[in-house]
Amino acid sequence: MMSYFLGIDTSNYTTSAALYSSEDHRMIHTKKLLPVKSGECGLRQSDAVFHHVQQLPEMTEQILGGFNGKISAIGVSSRPRDVEGSYMPCFTVGYSAAKILSSALNVPLYTFSHQSGHIAAALYSSGQSELMQSRFLAFHISGGTTEAVIVSPDENDIFSSELAAKTLDLNAGQLIDRVGVMMGLPFPCGAELEKLALNCTVKHKVKPTLKDCDCCLSGVQNICERAYQSGSSKEEVAGLCLEYVKKTIEKMYLRIIEKYGKMPVVFAGGVMSNTIIKAYFTEKYNAYFAQPEFSADNAAGTAFLCAYRYNSENNKN
Repeated sequence: MMSYFLGIDTSNYTTSAALYSSEDHRMIHTKKLLPVKSGECGLRQSDAVFHHVQQLPEMTEQILGGFNGKISAIGVSSRPRDVEGSYMPCFTVGYSAAKILSSALNVPLYTFSHQSGHIAAALYSSGQSELMQSRFLAFHISGGTTEAVIVSPDENDIFSSELAAKTLDLNAGQLIDRVGVMMGLPFPCGAELEKLALNCTVKHKVKPTLKDCDCCLSGVQNICERAYQSGSSKEEVAGLCLEYVKKTIEKMYLRIIEKYGKMPVVFAGGVMSNTIIKAYFTEKYNAYFAQPEFSADNAAGTAFLCAYRYNSENNKN
C-alpha cells in the first residue's frame, strides 16, 4: 500500500493542507486565504487565529474526504522561522490539529518552520529536490518575510539555515500591498499590481538602498506615493514599485555571493510568483523558482519535508 504524508500550515494569511506520496511524488493540496476587509493591509493575530479555526476543518476535509490510504506521518508549520523565539499565534491552530490527528492515527508528528516549508515547496515544484543534500542560497520574499538564508543539510538530513541578509524595515510583500491599497487594489495586491506593471511603458531607473547585504524598502513606499500623488499612472507606479523590488533583490544577491561564494539560488514566497521578477532572475542568474501555485503560503512544502524526514529516519534504521 502506498504511504502518504499530511502537511498542515496556518500562516498569517492562508489556511492550507496537503497530501504527498513519496512513491510517485504526487501532491494534492488546497488552501484558502483569510478574509481581509477592503482597504485594509492585514489582520490582527486574534482575527487570524479565529479564521484558521473556522477554515482548517474545511481544508482537511477537502484533502481527506473519501481518502482510504495510509497516512504514515504528519508535518506541520509550528513557527515562522528556524530561530530561537520565533513565534506567531496563528501557527498554534495548525499545530493543535496536527497533534490531535497524530495521536488519533498513532503516527509520528514532525514540526517545521513556515520558512522551511516555503523553501521545500520551491525545491519540489521546480524539480530541484536534490538540493536538499547541498549548500544553496534561498530567498524567502513575502508579506511577512524578506530574507536570504544559506541552507545546508543537518544531522537529520533536513536542511538548516543561516541568515545571510534581511530587510531592515518593510518586507517586500508589505511594500507591494501598501502601494496597491493606496491605488485601490484588493488585498493581497501582488497579482493586480503585476498586471498593471506589465502594461507600464516607462523604463524606470532605480537606486536600491542597502546596508551591507541588508535592504531598506520603506523609502520606496514614499517614492511610489509621491509619484502617484504627482500624477503618475497606476501602471507607472506599479512598474516603479516592482522595479525597486527586483533591483533590491538583485543587489542583495550580488553582495551575498561576493561574501559567501557562488552557489545555486532558489526563490520562494508569495512575492516570487511575480512573472517579471522570475523571468529576470531565471534568465540572468539561472535561478530556481517555485511554480506559482506553490509560491504563496501553502502546506505542500511541509508535507514534502514530512515525507523526507520520515523516509530518512526509516532508511537509517
